Formats: sequence, C-alpha cells, structure tokens
Amino acid sequence: MITEATKARFAREVAKYPPEGIQSAVMACLSIVQQEYGWVSAESEKAVAEYLDIPPMAVHEVTTFYNMYNQHPVGKFKLNVCTNLPCQLRNGQHALEHLEKKLGIHAGETTADGLFTLQQCECLGACADAPVMLVNDRTMCSFMEDDKLDQLIDGLRQAEGQA
Repeated sequence: MITEATKARFAREVAKYPPEGIQSAVMACLSIVQQEYGWVSAESEKAVAEYLDIPPMAVHEVTTFYNMYNQHPVGKFKLNVCTNLPCQLRNGQHALEHLEKKLGIHAGETTADGLFTLQQCECLGACADAPVMLVNDRTMCSFMEDDKLDQLIDGLRQAEGQA
C-alpha cells in the first residue's frame, strides 16, 4: 500500500527528530498519506505505525483526534464550515445550510459526482472574518456570505469542467 516514494518522504520527516523522538513524525507521515491517497485508511495507519515502530493504536489516536485527517474517502474539494459560537453569531450555521441546499447534500456527505464533501468544524481561528470555511484543509475563506459561497462552488465546478 505504501510506496517506496512515500517511504522516502517519511524518511525526510523522521530525519528531523532524534531517534528517541521518532513518534513525533506521526502527524507528518499521516499528512503525507492523505496528500497521496486522499484519506487515511486503517491499512495506512498500520503502515505508518510499522514504519515508525510504534503501536498502531498510537497512530489511530492521532488520526481520530484531529479532524484534518480524513478517515474515509472524501470529495475532491473538502469544505469545512466553522459552526463554533463566533461564526454562529455571524451566520456560520446559515452558511452551512446554504451549502447543503446548493450542493444537495447534508454535512458529512459527499456529492454524487465525488466533487464536494461538506463538513462542519470547530474554530478555525479567524473569528473576526466570520463566517469562515476551510477548503481542502489548506485555503481559508473569509466572510462567506451566500454570494461568496455561490461564487466559490460555481468556480470550483467550472474549474473541473462541470459548470
């Protein structure tokens, strides 16, 4: 499952830590797996544990603690909408509901075409820019009112040739 190229990337991360701290590379290794495969399967967790020579449960605990790790396949675009209190007070829940309606799915689901997965999440640390969302765990989007949400979704669809 884990290729030699992936293991080479693991090695670069592991090299950053002293031998007694190798387990500190677990998050980086999980991120590499997710970048390459789109999600972290139970088999991937076991491969990371084997590579780092740590118990599989130690890897699983990290995967399940952080919501940035996908534990099942997700769409090409993962949309995390903050629904924590500051965003709630500035229409965070409305933004989530607007996306549910526009995409025809509920939070936690993926569109039939596999393009979008919609999730609610806790604080993204940009309360002053609420409502906020994170696209593919990397791109923060601020002040996401209905028109900006529509532009984002339409733009992503158009970029994929599905407009």
